Amino acid sequence: MCGVFGAFCKNGSSVLEDVYLGLYALQHRGQESAGIAWNSENGDEVNSIKGMGLVHIALDQKQLASISASSAIGHVRYSTTGSSGLANAHPITANYSMGSVAIAHNGNITNATGIRNMLESRGAIFQSTTDTETIIHLMAHQSHKPPLDALVDALRRLKGAYSLAVLLGNRLVAARDPWGFRPLVLGRREDTTYVASESCALDIVGATLVRDVEPGEMVVIDETGIKSLRIPVQASRKYSCAFEYVYFARPDSVIDGKSVYEVRKALGCRLAKSSPCPSAEIVTGMPDSGTIAAMGFAECSKQSYETAIVRNRYIGRTFIQPTQRVRTLGVRIKLNPIKTLIDGRELAVVDDSIVRGTTVKRVISMIRQEGAARVHIRIASPPVRFPCYYGIDTPTCEELAAARLDIDTLRSEVGADSLNYLGIGDLLSAIGLPSSDICTACFSGEYLDGGEDNGMDL
Repeated sequence: MCGVFGAFCKNGSSVLEDVYLGLYALQHRGQESAGIAWNSENGDEVNSIKGMGLVHIALDQKQLASISASSAIGHVRYSTTGSSGLANAHPITANYSMGSVAIAHNGNITNATGIRNMLESRGAIFQSTTDTETIIHLMAHQSHKPPLDALVDALRRLKGAYSLAVLLGNRLVAARDPWGFRPLVLGRREDTTYVASESCALDIVGATLVRDVEPGEMVVIDETGIKSLRIPVQASRKYSCAFEYVYFARPDSVIDGKSVYEVRKALGCRLAKSSPCPSAEIVTGMPDSGTIAAMGFAECSKQSYETAIVRNRYIGRTFIQPTQRVRTLGVRIKLNPIKTLIDGRELAVVDDSIVRGTTVKRVISMIRQEGAARVHIRIASPPVRFPCYYGIDTPTCEELAAARLDIDTLRSEVGADSLNYLGIGDLLSAIGLPSSDICTACFSGEYLDGGEDNGMDL
């Protein structure tokens, strides 16, 4: 999972600080690296600054403020394809025979290996192991075409998930795969047009949400205005990621017209109705991703809500840390139970999901150390039993707790007195979009065209 942000200013004002701020708002989508790319004034050459770590560490705000660029894109990365290293940091840039190009990508191209093998057999030399670089090489192999046409031709060959912010010379291009796996929105503030992974990034720069980029749409933004093109791929249905609503997106974002905050509260309410916990003296949430669902659970069950687990605000998301060891250590310093609220009491603890099981097991252990009488776990999503091939770092069933263990065994493994999940039907009802528009592959195993596909049809 990654975050992309782009800006184009019609009056020529510099947008680099806006892009920096936009990346700050999207920091929850990736903590491994950050980067910004922009073009020279004549659009002939692309420049970039990239670094490892959080935005304020990877990028020099003062340096960016001193550079004038009326169009730019940025990226925060959490690696799903390609290792965590500077060579794989985005945006991916190139200056080729037809001009300059920079790409910031959120998602996962499932046939990237097949494309890469084909391109390497034709002499292509890759500089990274990220799947995004295949797009640039596909463009370069269509060097007889204008860059925009080459980009369209490249995208029509891809399978899987991609929400892109692209610089083509002095043009900003936003593109979303025909299935709509990952969110992408357009915004505007006076003469500046923005593209972002989430609407919360528009708020920080004072922009207004215009609309979502539609699945299969390519939006081209330049000094003449905005025009919409279609990627020539016919999708049988949409696959908007349910996990965006459950966990990844910020609660102050709106995705495909749905408030993430309202969806999460509805998830908790439906969980309270399907898996009540009447013996619990208080309801609390696993900070921060389970908090809103816990509020909905308490409200609909008419039970007392308390913030019984406090989160250290200076610690990032443990799920998207790159190694299991860092995730494990992160839980110890990230969360702290409040003994006066817990000692001798029975708790219902609501969390958004159980993926690997690291966090919930350690939190239950900490709660019991503070004297909890009983601990009931309620999960505001179905069991995550299947790997995601579309941009979430759950590559094998071996890493998924619910894939390895049945619910009762998992309950015993994490140390809970009871454990219940939300059903897929309730999940879809809480999101409020047609079931044919939502991807539930990580819960149901119902993948696009059967899952990962490394075939190549050129």
